[in-house]
Amino acid sequence: MNFYIMTLFPEMIMQGLNTSILGRAIERGNISVNAVNIRDYTTDKHGKVDDYTYGGGAGMLMQAQPVYDAYLAVQKMIGERTRVIYVTPQGKTFSQEMAKELAGEDNLVFLCGHYEGIDERVLEEIVTDYVSIGDYVLTGGELPAMVMIDAIARLVPGVLHNDESAATESFHNDLLEYPQYSRPEVWRDKRVPEILLSGNHAKVDEWRLEQSIERTKRLRPDLYEKWEKRQIK
Repeated sequence: MNFYIMTLFPEMIMQGLNTSILGRAIERGNISVNAVNIRDYTTDKHGKVDDYTYGGGAGMLMQAQPVYDAYLAVQKMIGERTRVIYVTPQGKTFSQEMAKELAGEDNLVFLCGHYEGIDERVLEEIVTDYVSIGDYVLTGGELPAMVMIDAIARLVPGVLHNDESAATESFHNDLLEYPQYSRPEVWRDKRVPEILLSGNHAKVDEWRLEQSIERTKRLRPDLYEKWEKRQIK
């Protein structure tokens, strides 16, 4: 899977994603991450990519021309039109379900705004998906883009060594993940639940499901309600 991130801060993207699990996935060729510097496509001799907004208001706005030309360059790399995700608090809230859907794409383009945002005309021209990671405002779209890429990439086959990992974590099947334990068996007088030491895999699976249900009901009643409705069906 190939990720293309249109940004004014490509070094931030590459430093953030080229490490740990994703870094190793890039080395193995499971995914590729391409940070495209919007500033490289401005026609302004001083490298300017922003200007004052018409109608007045605080802050500067990213201009349409450099964003559009950067987009054309990305499309030329890909060879076909693909989904372009604009990272904005005005978009649909990102979720695990959306991550699964996007993980089925061969190519994804992320557009990271900055300053007061981006000229509406280019957004209308190129953006297919408006996506938010929450109801708050950040200084730019780079961090949200990295959050989404991390969530999507780990669902791509081969990125995680243990194929079961993505299928047993929080939000799978609308349930939170069960509690987990490692050595030693006793730490600060707290013991690992005996069932996990029994070797009875069927009983362990049953216990884990019970714990996931209980934890979801207690911590995320909204998710529990979704899960419960699906059981009735």
